Amino acid sequence: MTPAYPLPDPDLSPAPYQGVAVKRGLAWLVDMALILFLAALTIPFTAFLSLFFFPAMVLLVGFFYRLFTIASGSATWGMRLFGIEFRTLDGELLSGQDALLHVLGYTVSLAISPLQLISVIMMCVTPFGQGLTDMVLNTTAVNSPRR
Repeated sequence: MTPAYPLPDPDLSPAPYQGVAVKRGLAWLVDMALILFLAALTIPFTAFLSLFFFPAMVLLVGFFYRLFTIASGSATWGMRLFGIEFRTLDGELLSGQDALLHVLGYTVSLAISPLQLISVIMMCVTPFGQGLTDMVLNTTAVNSPRR
């Protein structure tokens, strides 16, 4: 299978990776604001019971938000806003299975704070700007070639 957009070496062609770590951080903030808003919308529909387990509701809403947005376009809405997307190192967009594994890895990292910290540091120092989950799944975030 021919890759849709084979990823270049970051040392030889840095353009696809320039500014991605910062854009990922900003996209994360946008996504978290959307997730908090969506989770808050569930409060009246649960007879206000979700107030008692709101952090769990945020985690659940966030899981499905990330799963559906990444599976449908290889990027969350925040990532799309900042012009970045996930790709495999072969240059392919993430499949539904890749999206599920990526969101599971992110959720585990989020639940275990040191893993999330390691992931953020890795995004800033690895050649492809990969976080911990990206490294395990051979994925990375790049500037979207569609922009």
